[in-house]
Amino acid sequence: MTRRPNVLVVLTDQWRAQATGYAGDENVSTPVLDTLAAESVNFTEAVSGTPVCCPARASMLTGQYPLQHGVYINDVELEPTGSTLAEEFATAGYRTGYIGKWHLYGSPDGNYGRRKFPVPREKRFGFEYWKAAECTHNYNSSLYFDGDDPQPKTWPGYDAHAQTEDACGFIARNSAGEDPYFLMLSYGPPHFPLHTAPQEYRQRYTDAEITLRANVPDEAAQESAQALRGYYAHIAALDDCLAQLLAAVENSGTAEDTIIIFASDHGDMMGSHGIRHDVKVCPWDEAVRVPMLVRYPRRFGREGRTDTSPFDMPDLMPTLLGLCGLPVPGHVTGTDVFGTRPAHRAHSSFLSLPVPILWARSYGFDAYRGIRTATHTYIRTRTSPWLLYDNVADPYQQQNLCGQPEATGLQRDLDAELNHWLADLDDDFAPPETYLHADGLEHYFEVTTPVGTTPEGDHITPVHP
Repeated sequence: MTRRPNVLVVLTDQWRAQATGYAGDENVSTPVLDTLAAESVNFTEAVSGTPVCCPARASMLTGQYPLQHGVYINDVELEPTGSTLAEEFATAGYRTGYIGKWHLYGSPDGNYGRRKFPVPREKRFGFEYWKAAECTHNYNSSLYFDGDDPQPKTWPGYDAHAQTEDACGFIARNSAGEDPYFLMLSYGPPHFPLHTAPQEYRQRYTDAEITLRANVPDEAAQESAQALRGYYAHIAALDDCLAQLLAAVENSGTAEDTIIIFASDHGDMMGSHGIRHDVKVCPWDEAVRVPMLVRYPRRFGREGRTDTSPFDMPDLMPTLLGLCGLPVPGHVTGTDVFGTRPAHRAHSSFLSLPVPILWARSYGFDAYRGIRTATHTYIRTRTSPWLLYDNVADPYQQQNLCGQPEATGLQRDLDAELNHWLADLDDDFAPPETYLHADGLEHYFEVTTPVGTTPEGDHITPVHP
């Protein structure tokens, strides 16, 4: 190979790991994604350690954890203390591009004020080609900004289709030259609003029988099933988009030397444990676990395999740099998942919610820290252990083992491993108010809206598993 590999990162929003054909969801049809999985390293235990949009995205681009890069609630402006993922690739001679949802410019007013503003060049952190918007979920009238043009444009039709076509053009234009490319394509779906996919996809699920996860209580079943019909319709549309992308890569003649990442920023509870759709923030698998596929034929071939190693959002940057033979900056605290890692990092992922934002507070959840291994999930608040699950014997996490005599030794060991993580990350597990006050974020909508309501004013009943 005479040039470094190309990199294509396909990032979706709120696509939980369980909602794929290859993961066994009988409700959904994802033939293209299933084919990609069959040719990829499938990280079956990948997580979004802080399952909230902006913290997860900031972790991907900085290689750091939320309390390190400072974006631990939504709409905080990312102000990196070191180089970012795209800056590293640009320095190495890559042609960089970003298409779709950004959500890292932030809104310092604390009330979404910048979401329709253009993102200045210096706040794109190394992405040169730019067709993106801070944040919009109006998928059929979706604004974006083209490079440095301050006038907003609108993607024609369903935005994921138009964004895919634009990405295919980028791939075609940038595959033949001496310099490789690094492209991130960031879709808005299947994030709510759930019933806005094109009609042809919605029709597939209009009258479909939906099999719910075993941890969806009866009182949430009807609402959950209806929400999932829209969710799966978006997923079906994205699966067709993925077919176009993969065809573009194959047609470019560089497929063997193109790394493709398929991932999501977090999942969605969708009624599990009595928590409505649209909600992430929770430490349960529906919110935490995400798809994470890595295809790189030149290195791994096209015989897919599963990997149960931990993979969290801060690991994306060092992993991609490592695959491309580029040095990892010293400020990066994530680890290369194909490299050597400390014992606790090779065994578990770190879960945290430093500040309980609106959804968490509405359901009565406090700030938490925890770990997830291939076999167990352990979570504690500042005052006490909270959740302990055997993820093998209890895959729907319905039996909390915290404080149970038979789990005493297990809880002690997991607590010790969590302490290793806290020391490793210099996380003092301070009260949420401490972080908000230090960073001047006490006025943010996410932390000032009254408990017990949604942004739409709906009443929420707290859940105490």
